[in-house]
Amino acid sequence: MDERPGCLGGLLRLALLTWFFDFLQDRFGFGRGCSCTGIGCGCLLLLLFLLLACYVLFTTEWWRLMPVA
Repeated sequence: MDERPGCLGGLLRLALLTWFFDFLQDRFGFGRGCSCTGIGCGCLLLLLFLLLACYVLFTTEWWRLMPVA
């Protein structure tokens, strides 16, 4: 059976992903660290965020409010 999350679960996952991405960018992202390490970590975090955001967007059933029990 397909157990895809509903709209509320998808929105919650996106909100948590955004919060976690902001937290990591403040700690390790662009402008942090010596010379190129901030740029490298920032690009890596951005790529990881985009992959996870696409995963959440495409695996959520947006027409359902909550998952079926």
